[in-house]
Amino acid sequence: MAEILIIDDDELLTAVVALKFARAGHTVRTARNGSEGLALALERRPDAVLLDVMMPVMTGPETLGRIRMEPTLDGVPVIILSARESQSDIRIALAEGAADYVVKPFVAADLLARVEALIAAPGRADAA
Repeated sequence: MAEILIIDDDELLTAVVALKFARAGHTVRTARNGSEGLALALERRPDAVLLDVMMPVMTGPETLGRIRMEPTLDGVPVIILSARESQSDIRIALAEGAADYVVKPFVAADLLARVEALIAAPGRADAA
């Protein structure tokens, strides 16, 4: 299965999502801020990143920008998880390189399905 990196400072949400993905057979790594998450992404090159927007140390948009600048992370889909639901926030995230945008609260099974679809998408050289 795939390796999923969750970067979110909400411990409860991270635990619930990690459990859902692990039960589906995926390997899950977690980070509590963007800086820690970027380091893990560079070390492990996950198959997908779930990224919160509002975090300490390095925000989601800053982290997304850094991920997109790293050649070794090219093609890794980043899915934004945010309570911010304005169309302008969504458009900006997608324009900056997010593969998808999921508004909190969400159903973990739906998130799992969306991530698995992105990972298996045709045209991904490293599709799982």
